[in-house]
Order: sequence, then structure tokens, then C-alpha cells
Amino acid sequence: IVKPFSFDELLARVYAVLRRAGVSRPSTVLRIAGLTLDTETREVTLHGRQLELTPTEFTLLELFMRHPRRVFTRETLLGRVWGFAYVGDSNIIEVHISNLREKIGDHERKLIRTIYGVGYCLRPEDETAVA
Repeated sequence: IVKPFSFDELLARVYAVLRRAGVSRPSTVLRIAGLTLDTETREVTLHGRQLELTPTEFTLLELFMRHPRRVFTRETLLGRVWGFAYVGDSNIIEVHISNLREKIGDHERKLIRTIYGVGYCLRPEDETAVA
């Protein structure tokens, strides 16, 4: 690839090489506990109802949905969502998690769980709901 190039072009070329090598592309639609997240259209629905998420909330939810039951530390979330160069208050995580819980109707904190002293994880009540 000749510089300058767009990230989309690089990604398309990487997927083309992987496709030719027989490696499948990661799923673009994630479903867990009534939530559906489409990474290509950046649409999120809850039981068929469209949700309006900020880009940060979308990135957080995608990370949780790609790795259900995995506990993410605050440092990992800061690095993966905000980038390693972020030098702000780490309270930003609680604010965005709280807003995300509100939007997905997780008022009892049963879907996005706080693991005290460690971090956060997405853990559906009904483990068979993970698709």
C-alpha cells in the first residue's frame, strides 16, 4: 500500500488476504440477552427497539459483547476504549458505564456487572441467551 492510505483501505486489504487464506471475517452482528449490535452499521437494538449510543458507549458495548464473561480492569478499558495516551480522570469509566446501563435498561446491574476491586464484565443472567 502506498502512503498515504486510509484505514478502511488497509482493513479491506487485510480482510481480502485473510479471505484468500481461508480465514473467516469476524461476525459483524453480535447478540446477547435481547441486545443486537451491528458493527458495520453501528446500530444497536434492544428487543427490536433502536438505541442511540454515543461512540464511546458503542465501543464499550462492543468490547463487552465480543468478550462476554471476561472481566476488564479499569486500566484495560481505558487503554482499549480511550487509548493509552488518555490522561484524564478515570472516573470517566463509571460515567460511561452508568449511561450505557441506563440506555440498555440494566437498572439492576445484572447484565453489565461491577466486579468490585477488579473491573467490569458483561454476564447475561441466562447464559443460553449468548448467541
